[in-house]
Amino acid sequence: MRHLVRAARTPALLLLLPLLAACRAEPPAAAQATPAPEPRPVQVAQVAFAPAEAGTAYTGIVRPRHEAELGFRTGGRITARLVELGERVVAGQELARLDPADLALALRSAEADLAGAEAQARQAANDAARSRSLLTAGHVAAAFDDQRQAAARAAAERVVGARAALELARNRLSYATLRAPSDGVVAALLAEAGQVVTEGQAVLRLADTSERELVVRVPEATLPALRDAAAEARFWARPETPLAATLREVAPQADAALRTYAVRFSLPDAPDWVALGMTGTVRLAREAAPVATLPLSALHDRGAGPMVWRVLPEGRVEAVPVAVRHLGAETVQVSGPLAPGEQVVALGPQLLDPASRVRVVSTRLSASLR
Repeated sequence: MRHLVRAARTPALLLLLPLLAACRAEPPAAAQATPAPEPRPVQVAQVAFAPAEAGTAYTGIVRPRHEAELGFRTGGRITARLVELGERVVAGQELARLDPADLALALRSAEADLAGAEAQARQAANDAARSRSLLTAGHVAAAFDDQRQAAARAAAERVVGARAALELARNRLSYATLRAPSDGVVAALLAEAGQVVTEGQAVLRLADTSERELVVRVPEATLPALRDAAAEARFWARPETPLAATLREVAPQADAALRTYAVRFSLPDAPDWVALGMTGTVRLAREAAPVATLPLSALHDRGAGPMVWRVLPEGRVEAVPVAVRHLGAETVQVSGPLAPGEQVVALGPQLLDPASRVRVVSTRLSASLR
């Protein structure tokens, strides 16, 4: 009986299937396909390459190439200082004087010693002449004559020594006046009138202004690049006037306290307004590969290093790895596989991915945020 009921139901179900399929509503075509996302509006920066600013700057002061501390070649009390600080002097000009009283007495003593030595020498020479005559006549022994001859020679040598002492005393008296050895400027006063100084003690410092240099101190890491860098000097007194500078000398040893090296740059064409002691800056420029300057907001890093998004045709974007050469407050200098004229996303690169589509709405200047 059950088998008969099942056989009757099966044809009925087969007849209902087409009716059920016809009753299903067809979905609209718009609901079948997912709508494509709208392109994201972006600002872009145009790539432009320029020489990199690879220079470094160091500040120093103007010093003379030749500078000497002058002192008297004899000791005594300074009676007069004839120049002031900063005064220009010429070769042979009097700078200071010592009290000559003691030196004059020493000269008089040397003159007296010379006179006494000459008198003794004449007496010894006469004795030697008489002794030689007596020896010839056979009235004295040869030993006696030898003594007289030796005494005459010793007296003659004492005259030579006395003359040298007199000349030295005259020189020491002339040393009581300090004179400029060359033209220059009084850079420092190290002693005053009334002060007692010893022989050779520095009294003042004289600077030769015919050759001026800018002395700066540089760290150890900069030394290898000094020889190849072009130098330019600017002074705080006239920053708008650059002057040519030439590397002349690098100190062979670092300063014990600062651990920096003193470097001297000569100023061959320095005008007269470049005075000793002025503060100036030496800028060292080195040749470097061109870099592109972009807004800092264009730089992005997803864990694989710095990169930027390059805008391709049809609104596609491509990640371009770059190397950061200089990082500023608002801009960044980069190098990499970029071409002049290409566009990179300048704002919001962290919101993009390789599948993103963009639409350019504005273009920034590559070197600014405008």
